Amino acid sequence: MMPHAMPHPPAAGELPRWIFVGLLSGSASVLLFQHSALGLFQLLGFEGAPALWPLAAWGAIWGALLAAALGRLGGKRLVLAAALFGAVLPTLAAVLLVAPLKGQPVVTGVVPLAILVAALVNAAWGLAAGIGLALFGRRHRPRR
Repeated sequence: MMPHAMPHPPAAGELPRWIFVGLLSGSASVLLFQHSALGLFQLLGFEGAPALWPLAAWGAIWGALLAAALGRLGGKRLVLAAALFGAVLPTLAAVLLVAPLKGQPVVTGVVPLAILVAALVNAAWGLAAGIGLALFGRRHRPRR
């Protein structure tokens, strides 16, 4: 077993902390990682950056969902699973649910490059949220 692998979900007393850290990590990762990735893609010629604060609020909500879904993982497995979670679930929600609600074409009008950029930006978010959970999600017990 890997030293950082957690074979069980957070203990009942740690669950509120775990979800709260998921909220904070999700929101902070929007501000630090996701907008940095968006800025990089804008330098490469891609347009359109969503408003920061609503995106940070959604990052917090997705962070809580990520924490709930990945509570059994720890260490590297948590971080990698969080990046995959970010690449897939928020991207699918954006192109299948949010876009039609805004009157935009479903699946970005089937523009594969736009979907790829969205998945990469959301993977950056998931990576950062996973790092935040791995570092701060569980209490570290002193070693004897």
